[in-house]
Amino acid sequence: MGDVFAAAERFLRAEARLLEQRLFDTLFHGAPASGVVDALRGYRNNDGGFGHGLEPDKRCPASLPLDVEVALQTLVAARTTDPQLLQGAADFLAGIAVDGAVSLAAPVIESYPRAEHLTDWTYVPGLNPTAGLAGLLHQLEFAHPWRDAATRYCWQALESGPLPDEVHALSEVLVFLAHVPDRERADKQATAVVEHLGTVEMFHLDPKAEGYGLTPLHIAPAADSRWRPLFSDAQLDGHLDHLQQAQQPDGGWEVSWEPPSAASRLAWRGMVTLQALRTLDSYGRLRR
Repeated sequence: MGDVFAAAERFLRAEARLLEQRLFDTLFHGAPASGVVDALRGYRNNDGGFGHGLEPDKRCPASLPLDVEVALQTLVAARTTDPQLLQGAADFLAGIAVDGAVSLAAPVIESYPRAEHLTDWTYVPGLNPTAGLAGLLHQLEFAHPWRDAATRYCWQALESGPLPDEVHALSEVLVFLAHVPDRERADKQATAVVEHLGTVEMFHLDPKAEGYGLTPLHIAPAADSRWRPLFSDAQLDGHLDHLQQAQQPDGGWEVSWEPPSAASRLAWRGMVTLQALRTLDSYGRLRR
């Protein structure tokens, strides 16, 4: 497994964005997280949001919730925070929210290269990505009026039902339920979400399932994830084995969808390669 790490590092040095390289250095070589924050600033707009293809499936410079979510995920991964970045991002979300909810994207993406799946369904406010964004702000312990409004929206949507039949939306809900402070309420709701997760399309409990989908390692990407007990050791081991075997000859991991450009594909490959290392390391599968 030492070869896995060395090959992945070579891939990241050769092909990944500066952001993933700085995050890799912070996570695996003890570099200060300030370098990650500095790299994130390059994707920030004057409105406080993030854009410029931070989420690589669209090459749009405008601020979008998709890109804000990647920024928050990056801060969580680096175990750091930045009040100025978080204030601006939350203010941006508040400015575009409808009753607390935000959409993934906006019609502005139509003027730029984008993946085929990013169509007008992404312009509708909903639990995806509102629940994930609110959950990340709770995880970062950053209080803001929008976070409170989004939290109210999420509770209302979850408790009035029905649950969404889309795997990404359920994944976002689980982020929210993992970090929202009302634990009794969250754990009660999580039971229904987890039961529903196993019935939706594109959730792959079988590690040999073909095509694009989310797996238990997306729901519990680290050994200390709140939702790890949802899956047996045998199920997780099967997916960890599959993840190890999916490393490509160039040291990176591939994506199972079609990004809009060669640069977008490399950006995604850097992101999923770094996530693969993080997951394998957390579950004790990586020697470095």
